[in-house]
Amino acid sequence: MKAKVFIDGESGTVGLNIRERLNGLNEKDFEILQIAPELSEDADERAKFLNTADFVFLCLPDEIARQAVSLIDGAGNTTTRVIDASTAHRTNPNWTYGFPELSAEHEKRIRNSNRVATPGCYASGFIALIYPLIASKMLEPSESLSCFGISGYSGAGKAFIAEYESENRSSELNSARMYALAQIHKHQPEMQTVCGLDYPPMFNPVIDNYYNGLVLSVPLQPRVLKNKITVDGIKKLYKSHYKNGRVKLADSAGITFLAANTLADSDDMELYVFGDENSERILLSARFDNLGKGASGAAVQCFDLMRKGVS
Repeated sequence: MKAKVFIDGESGTVGLNIRERLNGLNEKDFEILQIAPELSEDADERAKFLNTADFVFLCLPDEIARQAVSLIDGAGNTTTRVIDASTAHRTNPNWTYGFPELSAEHEKRIRNSNRVATPGCYASGFIALIYPLIASKMLEPSESLSCFGISGYSGAGKAFIAEYESENRSSELNSARMYALAQIHKHQPEMQTVCGLDYPPMFNPVIDNYYNGLVLSVPLQPRVLKNKITVDGIKKLYKSHYKNGRVKLADSAGITFLAANTLADSDDMELYVFGDENSERILLSARFDNLGKGASGAAVQCFDLMRKGVS
């Protein structure tokens, strides 16, 4: 019997990308339920689809995502399995964090969970870089960390996409633009919680004039860190930690420029470790697609694990 899949918020950027990725899966052992467009915001109609489906993707603003879960829980439904691509449940201890490459335990939980929250785009890069360092005790949770990232404008949502693609757009959109200047960004709690940090990192995100692709970087200065850390040590750690899956250590030798859009339309992530010959200044970078491993690709990856169950 085919599993029933419902994408709540299918008309948005993430929802459309999830649908496209589902259409490309080889194993057609599921069917996609579609709500009439004019009823997509009707709570009663949505409740029918949410409670009919075996798997639900939530591609919604946070509050509406929470409402969707309440429509399932309120019906006493314990069988529908939810994959939430919003920020609403990423730090909720009752939900499984949808990043299988972080550890064998993360993957196992995803396979068995009924409630999975997939990572945010910038957070995916930060966590991929920092989680192994904290887990291995190479970095202490009390370290004060910072990161900066640049992303294509598709990560800003439909309204911003329309603004960037307008013929009469502002000339400011021709350049990179910093935001979250007050150091309040929705990904910071996720970065802190998942990595087990004592403090949220300083975070400087930048949106730029291209559609998709992202690079996030974390600078480290070993002389102010509590533990000794080197470029080679980090490379060895990443290589052993990320043996399987879509996250891999990339060769940083000879690289002068690191373009942010190279992995656009891919579901992979590349990790880079740069530094001077004495490891006095180290730069960790993660390159991936904000719509791929940073959003829709990660959600479909979790779905694939959940429907196949424990291996």
